[in-house]
Amino acid sequence: MNEISMPMNAKNTPLESVPSASTGKHQVLVADDHPLFRRGVVELIAATDDFEVCAEACSAAEALSKVRAMPVEVAVLDISFHGTNGLELTKQIRAENPEVRIVLLSMHDEQLYAIRGLKSGAQGYVMKRENPEMLIEALRKVIEGGIFVSPQVSDTLVYRTIHADQNDVSPIDLLSDRELEVLQLFGEGNTTQEIANLLHLSAKTIETHRLHIKEKLGFHTAAELIRFAVNWVALQNGEGAEAAQAQIA
Repeated sequence: MNEISMPMNAKNTPLESVPSASTGKHQVLVADDHPLFRRGVVELIAATDDFEVCAEACSAAEALSKVRAMPVEVAVLDISFHGTNGLELTKQIRAENPEVRIVLLSMHDEQLYAIRGLKSGAQGYVMKRENPEMLIEALRKVIEGGIFVSPQVSDTLVYRTIHADQNDVSPIDLLSDRELEVLQLFGEGNTTQEIANLLHLSAKTIETHRLHIKEKLGFHTAAELIRFAVNWVALQNGEGAEAAQAQIA
């Protein structure tokens, strides 16, 4: 796993799920690169009796830095940071400090990201379109050691488990988390070198990822892949990924 490039700010120590001695509230980090949305989440959490926001972050690197430096018990992470994603950040936080609970917030297709999020180590997955109280419910569930997904996501996961058929697996599902991240960045208009800079990887590594993506999705040329990536990102930001998946030969 490639580490997010950020120097250590403090020695990590195991955290227990107990409220802060000074406030009696569980400590929460909120990380989202949209200031207005982040402020809304902070205010929602501040209105509770059992949680308080100890830190905010606008990027994955800043979130990782603050988790390293502060006694964070729960990290609420956007799944779609520019330059990396919540899946890679979740893996790194869990690798460094498995005691930190993680709730992922997503505006994207839950069929694509929910299972990936939970496999990455998150204990909660909430769609941004859900009722705000759903996030508080998620925080209370994960701080007790449980797993939380919203009812819509839960129904989707149960359906996919019951009706699992290898022939029905979308090629998108075959991509690794890093490959999915690279596909997303290509679709946002980034060049190979720009993606390499954002992910702190070499251009050669990004080219290798692009080759693997092209092979898994069944495209013959880089131009076909980029065209698909642009359309896929546009649909992700609007109607979802299903229509884009249907374009794959």
